[in-house]
Amino acid sequence: MLGNFDLQRLIFGRLSLESIPYHEPILIGTFLVVALGGAAVLGAITYYKWWGILWKEWFTSVDHKKIGIMYMVLGIIMLLRGFADALMMRAQQAMAFNGSEGFLPAHHYDQVFTAHGVIMIFFVAMPLVTGIMNYVVPLQIGARDVSFPFLNNFSFWMTTAGALLIMMSLFIGEFARTGWLAYPPLSDATYSPGVGVDYYIWGLQIAGVGTLLSGVNLLVTIVKMRAPGMTMMKMPVFCWTSLCTNVLIVAAFPVLTAVLALLSLDRYVGTNFFTNDLGGNPMMYINLIWIWGHPEVYILILPAFGIFSEVTSTFSGKRLFGYTSMVYATVVITILSYLVWLHHFFTMGSGASVNSFFGITTMIISIPTGAKIFNWLFTMYRGRIRFEPPMMWVVAFMLTFVIGGMTGVLLAVPPVDFVTHNSLFLIAHFHNVIIGGVLFGLFAGINYWFPKAFGFKLDPFWGKVSFWFWVVGFYFAFMPLYVLGLMGVTRRLREFDDPSLQIWFVVAAFGAVLIAIGIGAFLMQIYVSIRDRNSERLRDFTGDPWEGRTLEWSTSSPPPEYNFAFTPVIHDNDAWWDMKKRGHSRPLEGFRPIHMPKNTGAGVVLAGFSLVLGFALIWYIWWLAAVAFVGLLVTAIGHTFNYNRDFHIPAEKVVATENARTKLLAANG
Repeated sequence: MLGNFDLQRLIFGRLSLESIPYHEPILIGTFLVVALGGAAVLGAITYYKWWGILWKEWFTSVDHKKIGIMYMVLGIIMLLRGFADALMMRAQQAMAFNGSEGFLPAHHYDQVFTAHGVIMIFFVAMPLVTGIMNYVVPLQIGARDVSFPFLNNFSFWMTTAGALLIMMSLFIGEFARTGWLAYPPLSDATYSPGVGVDYYIWGLQIAGVGTLLSGVNLLVTIVKMRAPGMTMMKMPVFCWTSLCTNVLIVAAFPVLTAVLALLSLDRYVGTNFFTNDLGGNPMMYINLIWIWGHPEVYILILPAFGIFSEVTSTFSGKRLFGYTSMVYATVVITILSYLVWLHHFFTMGSGASVNSFFGITTMIISIPTGAKIFNWLFTMYRGRIRFEPPMMWVVAFMLTFVIGGMTGVLLAVPPVDFVTHNSLFLIAHFHNVIIGGVLFGLFAGINYWFPKAFGFKLDPFWGKVSFWFWVVGFYFAFMPLYVLGLMGVTRRLREFDDPSLQIWFVVAAFGAVLIAIGIGAFLMQIYVSIRDRNSERLRDFTGDPWEGRTLEWSTSSPPPEYNFAFTPVIHDNDAWWDMKKRGHSRPLEGFRPIHMPKNTGAGVVLAGFSLVLGFALIWYIWWLAAVAFVGLLVTAIGHTFNYNRDFHIPAEKVVATENARTKLLAANG
């Protein structure tokens, strides 16, 4: 007969009332804020009766445009959570001097800096990058949707499920205290016996499935679904950078999946892949995680390079300078990104020959990146530059990213790296390229393509306020870290003994506050723009708000659900400009019914079962894991028999839509 304790372990696994961190006032306060905010949002949705619309038109949608927008919303929500962690870290470090321990206990602080890195990379940068690619790529290549529309929906909800699992660790149990890459032996069961590392593993495994499938989907879309006449060398540069990004995703993310699977076997089954005894080797984990990790950096930055190319060309009123060299530089970066991973651990005893090889390859990869900078500068040269918010982000990127690139080349010198390794100099460099490159690029892309998605521009005043607070805040926040790193201050420290260091941390915390104001101004920009969306100041166009030069501007803003009534034929790599030059008008006859995929809730259900499965595996609730796994199988198999997943848009509706667009465009010249 089972005792009460055995019955409790059988039903709840490791889960108990002690798993709720009610003894942490910061977490309880955060929970109350999140709970009240969530209740307010749910109440508003219920009051305005939006549930039906959200489910039918958004949550179950297989339209690449709506999925792209949902990715962007997810990324912005997670930005607020990830940046809250950054503010807490900066405040803690600024306070923890002269005997003060600050306000974050060590146990909590270690979770905060781990969660910050994981959230910002996996659940802010990745969803925002994927969202922009999802929205823009099919429009730029002349496709009505991606190759596998249902897979697109499933990928988004798997990413969301991974984010929810990470968020649950804030209120049930704990998160990892290992750093965002979870190096063993710190991440094995001996040194991290709790559930924190398990939250890390299963959150990333679930989200990783979504990212990998999205990469496959977009890769196939670009290769197989380009409009007639669009050869590879006639694709927009953003499509090229997206293509290379998704090649990297397909090649790199299975490595992450494998290394996390091996780590989970070490923790769950007692294998010894990454131990110092019984034939294991912790350095193998570090090699594998960085074989994924360094291509991941380029997975994030390459789409931003594509955005900068589009924006620079548009706001300079010129074709992009050196299109061919841009393409070759992108491909070279893609290849070299696999030959530099070991520069992350020059100090690990690999030897002079190995260090020299990876130092040289790291310096070489800066050459095609530098070529891109010169191409953008030559595009601007003698152009009619308009300093709208998207172009302002481009200029800020050029100045900031060059600094980050130069410090990267400095770190590529092994003797220098021996001094700066694991210091705040490295933290400053990493944020220099990720914020100055990726986030600045994403803000440029959001401001640039927002009118294409919604039919009205983002408010320029609040856009400029956000821009200046972000840029100035960035320099205040991270330039002091370069100085501290050169002074020998290592990263991840919670408190300090040397009072002369405090002023630098206070300046960095001030910079973080400025960035917080920049984020607030960005949210205000969206709010004000939605409120004033019908004003002439924001809504002064129907098709081409920025006089852009790629195919997506040939559609209305926002585009119809079918994107193109007729498949466009491409004659030039500046397709929309070529159409204008040739005087192509919109056809008013010959429309046929359009075949489109039907919405489905299977992606939501599959991701829901995956979330339950991950939670059950974290807490050793084996019966729940079995139920969730069976639910996954049944839903997946049942979906394969759902053949009636398509519908037709009648020709009459297409005619009405296209005629309305033609009249609007004619009225606007």
